[in-house]
Amino acid sequence: MKENIKIKALKAAFPYTLPIMAGFLFLGTAYGIFARTEGLDAFFPIIMALLVFAGSMEFVAVNLLTGVFDPLNALLLTIMVNARHLFYGIAMLEKYRRVDRKKRWYLIFGMCDESFSINCATEVPEGVDQGWFWAFVTLLNQIYWVAGATVGSLAGSLIPFEIEGLEFVMTALLVVIFLDNWLKEKQHYSSLIGLGGSLVCLLIFGGDSFIIPSMAVILLILTLLKKPIEKGAGE
Repeated sequence: MKENIKIKALKAAFPYTLPIMAGFLFLGTAYGIFARTEGLDAFFPIIMALLVFAGSMEFVAVNLLTGVFDPLNALLLTIMVNARHLFYGIAMLEKYRRVDRKKRWYLIFGMCDESFSINCATEVPEGVDQGWFWAFVTLLNQIYWVAGATVGSLAGSLIPFEIEGLEFVMTALLVVIFLDNWLKEKQHYSSLIGLGGSLVCLLIFGGDSFIIPSMAVILLILTLLKKPIEKGAGE
């Protein structure tokens, strides 16, 4: 009997997502516990994992939800943190045009760094439906994240004491992302611009208000120096 097209695509996609599963379960659990220790109800991190599914932005959202109501700052910060997804979307336009509309909408919604990396770089095995392969890569990665957030949220509700310093997990996550990017770069122009711009804005605006200005400065400098940076990276 011929194997079901969906099952075949699922079996092909699953091995590619195994490394993501390990990271997402750990980070998702840390996120769920962090959200609970900050005072959010158990369903908040689970709902955000399902409907927002934006990794680092979900950590930031915890502070936005528990801090002073500032919708403009929340909007700008969200755009800055997730601006890279604009380029992901442009890069995947041609590929995702090949799939039917229902899968396409989910692929757009569920795109994250890891799903983009797999779907962009992986050659779909012969005989496997491309649309279902990409959809299952995206779905499996979201399942891992939601599962981790759920475990963390439920575990956080069972812990009778506050976990001091757990909020550092967000800082650690961003440091790891920065170091990974540093190791992949041939030239470090972008990273140095990020460090320099952040330091200058920190000195000018202070620790509570430097994030938005620093991101705006970094984006402006990278835009102005786009061609020199690309030329240096290609050498």
